[in-house]
Amino acid sequence: MINEQRLLDTFIELVKINSETGHEEQIQPILKDKFSSLGLDVVEDQASQHDKLGANNLVCTLASNVEHDTNKLYFTSHMDTVVPGLNIQPLINEDGYIYSDGTTILGADDKAGLAAIIEVLTVLQEQQLPHGQLQFVITVGEESGLLGAKQLNPDLLDADFGYALDANVDVGTTVVGAPTQMLISTKITGKTAHASTPKEGISAINLAAKAISRMNLGQIDEETTANIGKFHGGSATNIVADTVFLEAEARSHNDDSIKTQVEHMKDIFESTAEEFGGKAEVTIEQSYPGFKINNNEPVVDIAKLSAQNLGLSNETVISGGGSDGSIINTLGIPSVILGVGYENIHTTNERMPIASLNLLAQQVLEIITIVARESN
Repeated sequence: MINEQRLLDTFIELVKINSETGHEEQIQPILKDKFSSLGLDVVEDQASQHDKLGANNLVCTLASNVEHDTNKLYFTSHMDTVVPGLNIQPLINEDGYIYSDGTTILGADDKAGLAAIIEVLTVLQEQQLPHGQLQFVITVGEESGLLGAKQLNPDLLDADFGYALDANVDVGTTVVGAPTQMLISTKITGKTAHASTPKEGISAINLAAKAISRMNLGQIDEETTANIGKFHGGSATNIVADTVFLEAEARSHNDDSIKTQVEHMKDIFESTAEEFGGKAEVTIEQSYPGFKINNNEPVVDIAKLSAQNLGLSNETVISGGGSDGSIINTLGIPSVILGVGYENIHTTNERMPIASLNLLAQQVLEIITIVARESN
C-alpha cells in the first residue's frame, strides 16, 4: 500500500532543505503546510522563544475515523540535523542506498522518519483506512540535547503511548530503554605569567591534565560510560594559561552508578585544582533522563507484533543514547524507539537503505492498523 517512489521523492525533498539544529526556520513552515494539507490539526508551541531553537515544535492531530474507542497513538520525529548539513546533495546509488555527495551529512536522521510519516498519512487519506486518533510530534533541537522536546507544552499532547522513529538499528527492532546523560562543565582557573617565568604562574592546562589523568573515564562498568569531549582555553604560546574550560559527559542505565561517576569527576576536578593552587568550578546538568519500558507493555507488544507481521526481527534492545522519546516518557506517555535503519549517522559517510525507508513506513502503517482493530 506504500507508494515507494513517492516516499523516496519525499525523502529526497526533505533532505535538500537546510535544517541544521538551531536553524529550523526554513523547514518548519514547509512541514506545517504538508501536515495541514493532509487534513491534520496543526498547533505550534512556543519553543522558538528559546535562544538556541530556530522554530516551534509542531503537534499535528488526526481525529479517529472508527466508531469504537481505541488507544490514542503518537509518533515523533525531529526536523533538525547535525552539522555539516547545508546544501545537502543526495545521491541514489545502484547499491540501493542514498548517500550525500560526501561534503555533508545526508540527514536521514531524522528525515527518514519524517518522510515515512508523511507517506503513511497520505496512504491513510487516499485509501480511507481505519485509524484511531493519531498525533505526530515534530520537534526542533533534538540534536542539541533534546532541547526542543524539553520545551514541549504537555497540554498539547493527547496519547496513551507512542513511538519515536529515531533509532540507529534495523527496522523491526524496538529500543525499550536508554541511559541518563549528565553534562559536566568545568572552568579551571590558575595564575597567569610569562612563559619564560613559569614558576610565577599556575598553568590551568596543567591542572586540567593532572585532573584528567586521575579520573576514571571510558567504560566505567557494563552500564556506565564517561568522556571528556571538549577542552579549550589559553591565549598564546608565551603565556601561562590561567583559564581553561572542559565539557564532559557521563551516561548510565543505573541511577546509582551515574551519581557516583558524576561525583567522582566533580571531586577530582576540584581537589586536583586546589592541591596545586588553582580552582575548579563545576556545573552539572542533566541532558536527558533514562527510561526502561517493560517488554509486556502494550507499546512494546504492538511494536513487536507489527514487526512480526512484516516478517521482520522483532527484537528489543537497550540503547546507548537518548531521543525525544526519553523526554516524552517523563510526561507519563509510555514511549519506545523504532529502528529506522540509517547507517553512519552524524558523519559525511551517512547512508540510508531505500529498502529500510520502505519498511519503516510499512511498520508505522501496521502499528496504526493493529491499534485501529482493537477496542480500548
